[in-house]
Amino acid sequence: MIQRLFILSVTALALSACGDKPQEMNNAGVKQDGAPYQGVGSSQYVNTGWKPGDKTSWEQQLKSRAQYGQNDYTRMGNSK
Repeated sequence: MIQRLFILSVTALALSACGDKPQEMNNAGVKQDGAPYQGVGSSQYVNTGWKPGDKTSWEQQLKSRAQYGQNDYTRMGNSK
């Protein structure tokens, strides 16, 4: 009797894990991201030479950072 009750309770517990409800995306209240060149609204994080909302200066900053700040060949110089 106890063994049968144990098996039934384990079976019920195992089957209850299969009852997950599907989760749907609800677009109500979802904030869409803005363009990255719009800025964060705080002048604390603004690099010199870039104005929030100016797409061309944003692209120029990205180009110069990629060329001079993240390019090891130009940063270290020619070591040959």
